[in-house]
Amino acid sequence: MSVQSSARTPSIVKVALTASAGATIEWYDFFLYGTAAALIFPKLFFPSDIAPFVAQMAAFSTFAVGFVARPFGGALFGHFGDVFGRKRALVTALVLMGAATAAIGLLPSYATAGGLAPILLVLLRFAQGLAVGGQWGGAALMAIENAPPNRQGFYGSFVQIGVPLGVLLANVIFLVIGAQMAPAAFQAWGWRIPFLLSLILVGVGLYVQFNLEESLEFEAAEARHAAAEIPPKPKSPILSVLASHPSEIFLAGGAFVANNTCFYVAITYVVAYGTATLHLTKTLMLGAVMVGSVVMTPVLIACGWISDHWGRRPLFMAGAALTGLWAFAFFPLIETGAPSLVVLSVSAELVLLSLMYGPQAALFAELFPVEVRYSGASLGYQLGSVVGGGLAPIIATALFAHFKSSRAIAVYLAAMCVISLVSTMALSLRARRAAQAAA
Repeated sequence: MSVQSSARTPSIVKVALTASAGATIEWYDFFLYGTAAALIFPKLFFPSDIAPFVAQMAAFSTFAVGFVARPFGGALFGHFGDVFGRKRALVTALVLMGAATAAIGLLPSYATAGGLAPILLVLLRFAQGLAVGGQWGGAALMAIENAPPNRQGFYGSFVQIGVPLGVLLANVIFLVIGAQMAPAAFQAWGWRIPFLLSLILVGVGLYVQFNLEESLEFEAAEARHAAAEIPPKPKSPILSVLASHPSEIFLAGGAFVANNTCFYVAITYVVAYGTATLHLTKTLMLGAVMVGSVVMTPVLIACGWISDHWGRRPLFMAGAALTGLWAFAFFPLIETGAPSLVVLSVSAELVLLSLMYGPQAALFAELFPVEVRYSGASLGYQLGSVVGGGLAPIIATALFAHFKSSRAIAVYLAAMCVISLVSTMALSLRARRAAQAAA
């Protein structure tokens, strides 16, 4: 994968920072829902006479709907991104996310609208999933396809830092607004403010539309197609990539399973577990997630840089193995209740995950040719997110309810890490064979 020559020379720093800003606010919207699902939605959008466990499971189920929608978003936006360009697809995804999240902030509660309230919540969460399913591929490819070939891991990591920055932003705003008003007022209407703030994302989308050019690699491919130097573009990039690169898509999804599963347990389930089961304070649990997110941000960039120099797959495999081992220390440290150990547990988890997530954008982009890259990379990413993050809080909650021990959750996390390790090893073997065949 290389950037072709072009008459224009875009500022890769500007592109990377803009993509990072868009990704940050997009993930802020997505993660804001997770925090609310752990702390607010069980009481607000479901009947007051059901058991707290049932309400929590119902809230986490609506959280999972966003992950179910993500592959559909990846397919939809992947098609348009490969046919009409990365920028158009990215802008549409940003605007959709901003509008859907703001609409959640306007929803009536169960006490006001009855069963209509959770139905509308599910529909808007599905829209969020569609948007984030399309956003990642557009933002990542805008950065990677404008970057020099030997720095694509580094600049691709700027899109990846949108995840911890989005987590940090969501939790900071949630805590700050919650601290400024009485708990009853925050439960009644104050929680809506962070959701309404997501309208800023619409402004970011408009900025991208009017201030950034299309990616160099996409434009170069378009020029080659116009000159008939290469075969015509597929009419359906989704069908084309499924037919030509099915193994890469499913192995990419498998590689992402551990990262997504462990991440959402660390930032979403653990907040509910710490507050409801261990009776630790909300401030401590959200604070631990925030500190971990701050630590994770520069580590992601460093891992992207390292992958440019020493390879993406070895770093990725090391992250899967170490994260699997850390799963057995993660919960015991939190269960001590000591603030320093709670922070250490979450921070170490996010640092180890960075070994996988930092080089991931460049790794997935390299698996597919430019004509179907948006579709292929997005599908692989989002398939992994369904199996991983979408079900993780539900599975973790159910495992603890059945076994009455967090060790069962640790085994679950370690198993997901084994899947990612094996998938990445398979990708490495395929790449080695392809290189030998081309030699």
